[in-house]
Amino acid sequence: MACSFRVITFHGTVRALRFRHAGSRRIRLGVHMPLVKKLVCLANSRKLSGRCVAGMVDGASGEWVRPVSARPNREVSAGERLYKDETEPDILDIVLVPLHRPQPHGFQSENWLLDSGFYWEKVGRVGWSELMRLEQRPSALWINGDSTYNGINDRIPTEEAVALPDSLKLIRVTGLTLQVHTPGAMFGDRRLVLRARFSHAGNQYMLRVTDPIYEAEYLAKPEGVYELSEAFLTVSLGEPYEGHVYKLLAAIIERAKIRAGSRP
Repeated sequence: MACSFRVITFHGTVRALRFRHAGSRRIRLGVHMPLVKKLVCLANSRKLSGRCVAGMVDGASGEWVRPVSARPNREVSAGERLYKDETEPDILDIVLVPLHRPQPHGFQSENWLLDSGFYWEKVGRVGWSELMRLEQRPSALWINGDSTYNGINDRIPTEEAVALPDSLKLIRVTGLTLQVHTPGAMFGDRRLVLRARFSHAGNQYMLRVTDPIYEAEYLAKPEGVYELSEAFLTVSLGEPYEGHVYKLLAAIIERAKIRAGSRP
């Protein structure tokens, strides 16, 4: 693929992000330069036909950024989240992401409209010690007390969620349990679902997992319960659906796998 590049400045450092298509009218005219944020990638989770990508600004500010598309459901397509070698960000990558502007959507205050005219750029990776500096310690995952039939504290009424200030958390747990099951079996739906049960700040949770790495691994296993040890979890609030907003486990980052070099 033919590509060109433009020099941009990020925190005083000159970098070059490659254009996707050097011949596009926008690039030929040179009408804009992207705003670039340096993020630790903490989610690249399943969302409709695309992904929900999110990360924290590299450092200890606690600022989250969720790059979103201009589509109605804001999911990021495969072509919009690529490095110049045509691979996509992994959890724990440090990434330069080209953006247009903040585009908050209700409680999803972290949303930024991405600039799809540029490739993303990987500039490093973080380990467990860096995650410890990014850890958040909320007293609860937003609002508790409402559960689905198969979940625990896994949803919030939409009328309560609209007042929330944010929709992403990075928490650490000493362990968690994954459950592979078929919740719709009694209605003839044999699709397997992956949920995670864990405790945080004295509260119990059972949330749907949308981390595609863990879904691929565990949905290939027999129905049952699987124990994991210490891990960081990225928890996200999804889009409102039939009167509720659902808490989703967007990423599981096991300490043992970081040490073993297998995530991802």
